[in-house]
Amino acid sequence: MSEELIESAEQEGAGVSRRNFIKTAAVVGASVLAVQAVGRTEAHAAEDAKKEAKAASAAAAGGGAKKFSDVLKVAREKMYPRCRVCPECDGVACSGEVPGMGGIDSGKAFRNNLQALAKYDLKMRTFHDVKKPDTTLTLFGAKLSMPILSGVTGGVTYNMGLGGKVGEEEYAEGIIGGCVLAGTLGFAADGIGDPLSVYETRLKTVAKYRGKAVAQIKPRTQAEIIERIRLIEQTGAPFFAIDIDSAGRAGRALPGKTVEPKTLKQLREIAKSTKLPFLIKGVMTPEEALMALEAGAAGIVVSNHGGRVLDHTPGTAQVLPAIADKVKGRMVILADGGVRYGADVLKMLALGANAVLVGRPLVRGSVGGGAEGVSLMLKKLQDELVVAMTLTGTADVKKVSRNILA
Repeated sequence: MSEELIESAEQEGAGVSRRNFIKTAAVVGASVLAVQAVGRTEAHAAEDAKKEAKAASAAAAGGGAKKFSDVLKVAREKMYPRCRVCPECDGVACSGEVPGMGGIDSGKAFRNNLQALAKYDLKMRTFHDVKKPDTTLTLFGAKLSMPILSGVTGGVTYNMGLGGKVGEEEYAEGIIGGCVLAGTLGFAADGIGDPLSVYETRLKTVAKYRGKAVAQIKPRTQAEIIERIRLIEQTGAPFFAIDIDSAGRAGRALPGKTVEPKTLKQLREIAKSTKLPFLIKGVMTPEEALMALEAGAAGIVVSNHGGRVLDHTPGTAQVLPAIADKVKGRMVILADGGVRYGADVLKMLALGANAVLVGRPLVRGSVGGGAEGVSLMLKKLQDELVVAMTLTGTADVKKVSRNILA
């Protein structure tokens, strides 16, 4: 089953340089090409878009691309004081700021994510023949340049405090467009207080990049979830997720709206309601990972919701190995929580994840630089991942050994 879910992708030829890849012209070109691609076969559309995006990047080589520091500077100016855009995004300054960008209550769950990853080190190995590590993989039919997807993030007003500086639609375009430009997948988010019309607007961006973007649904009532699944099915998304960990946000639901935990029976009903692969986000124990498998989920996201729903939860890197020992190879395992560097990505893969989700760094990218800013963040992570793979003798992200961890 695992071979059907995660396939090997052929190593591509000489890629576009990091500098050229992030040029403004490439962003615009990639967006236009993605729209034109709708209606063609997915394989041809994706290949055409990639080739012409590279050509646009090369043509723009002399242009003024954003720098990493520029993106962070703009993000800080727009998000302060809701987010300080700290040099190390560690959840200390923003503890208890929910809604906001921090961890709930004491903020310990947020900090636990980073501390759990920090407990692992990497064994440096240089006696090997790994010179060009393969960072590609295929996830539910979608070919990715790296095992890094966007996190499920939204709420530009109540979380990010942008107050008209960046709208939800512009933010979603930055996340998804930037992920497409970098060769991976971005999530369109469903907010607890969002009416269906707002969700439909975000799904237009998913449809624009047909087959190159995915969506998430809050754990609403069964009828509301299935209604949203039908909308996602029309966008060409390769899969969708329900962040069941949002059940802890019931107090923020609007009158007449519901977010709730789900029973095994309800999860089976959701899985059977669609042919799309269904992921359950918010799994933190081996027992619930096995339940998700039993319910018919195609995958899980090991996540404590960025430390934003329950204080004093362990970091995801702490619980991931035991979960992977139970279900790895039987379903897709994604993980988030505290991923800031390419080395963090490699650690998560070594602990059992097939790929990771990155939240707060890409929030900064979208707010500070739109699609170009997100692409810049992702390429930085990918470059760091390649270095970490080379210096641990890891040839392929689809075959990462736990033995590389010290």
